[in-house]
Amino acid sequence: MPDPVRRAACLLGILAMLAAGPAAANAELPAQGTVELAFSPWSDPEGAVLRVIAAARESVHVQAYAFTSRRIANALVEAHRRGVRVAVLADAEMNSRKANRALASLLAAGVPLAFETAYAAAHNKVLIADPDGPGCAVVTGSYNFTWSAKNRNAENLLVLRDNCALAQAYLENWERHRAEATPITALPWKP
Repeated sequence: MPDPVRRAACLLGILAMLAAGPAAANAELPAQGTVELAFSPWSDPEGAVLRVIAAARESVHVQAYAFTSRRIANALVEAHRRGVRVAVLADAEMNSRKANRALASLLAAGVPLAFETAYAAAHNKVLIADPDGPGCAVVTGSYNFTWSAKNRNAENLLVLRDNCALAQAYLENWERHRAEATPITALPWKP
């Protein structure tokens, strides 16, 4: 689909969601784009995440239940250094209990970090890249951004590419969560 046509389709999907209002229980979007899937420990979910971050040109928004992967943190720092807007939300309980070198490296590089404190568990595992396109992508599934998820757990990961209406819907949800989150400037953090 040519780029202007793809953007128009994305905008129509977004307008339909906005017309439904924030109280809409569910959104139905047209299927489009490609789907990449990975299962740990057999395939390489972390590699898929790293490829999405490396391809990002404008922005990367992360929502993480558990985030200890230094490789993913390093890729986010590198994206930040090349001018990509990077921001991370993480579950407060899972990520503030002990020293977290991955999140500390994000803070040290100037990547905005906030902890979600309004929920019993902020259990999302999402990465949104370039939601305005071209090359928009949503990464989601059970896969936490951790060594255990890559090496010891049975996990799944989907990379949904070139469905910008979907990416915009995930970004809108990310922004709603960010508005409720607590900005973090130093680790360790205590409420």
